[in-house]
Amino acid sequence: MFDKDMMNQKIISAVKYWILHTIIGFNFCPFAKREYDRDAIHFELVDDHNTQEQLHALVNEFSRLDQCPSIETAIVIYPTGLESFFDYLDFVELANELLVEQGYEGTYQLATFHPDYCFEDVAQDDVSNFTNRSPYPLLHIIREASLEKVLAKYPSPEQIPEKNVELARIKGAEIFNDILRKSKSTD
Repeated sequence: MFDKDMMNQKIISAVKYWILHTIIGFNFCPFAKREYDRDAIHFELVDDHNTQEQLHALVNEFSRLDQCPSIETAIVIYPTGLESFFDYLDFVELANELLVEQGYEGTYQLATFHPDYCFEDVAQDDVSNFTNRSPYPLLHIIREASLEKVLAKYPSPEQIPEKNVELARIKGAEIFNDILRKSKSTD
């Protein structure tokens, strides 16, 4: 018998594995390790194909962050319904519009990750895309005030994306593909 809770936990575990081995492991986000170690990241899985329900779940996460200052950031995972990168991009546009409509512009921002992530004007197989490739489609909700505080103390924060791309090119695609494969095989 299919155990939905067990499957949901496997998906969350896959995302955590990816965060630990890619985002923290390669220091793509120099601020992630602290929050991961403090268990200050909330993981929410939205297993619904309906766009309105997917957006409603996002509003719920904004509300959770409003009510729980001990949660620094939230990762909203969409394992079904957004498998197509183009559908995902359409959804991200709606999510950003929703963020503004709900009055959260300047409070939260969304970072985007997808298994087929591809930067504009970059080839699909370019290794730079792995800086934003995750095991499942997801949105990362970031508290802007916290980000601004951390960035003020970080030397040359505007260079983080370029450094990440440079490191990805040095490491090569196979290492990132391997992490993504292993993330989905973890128990």
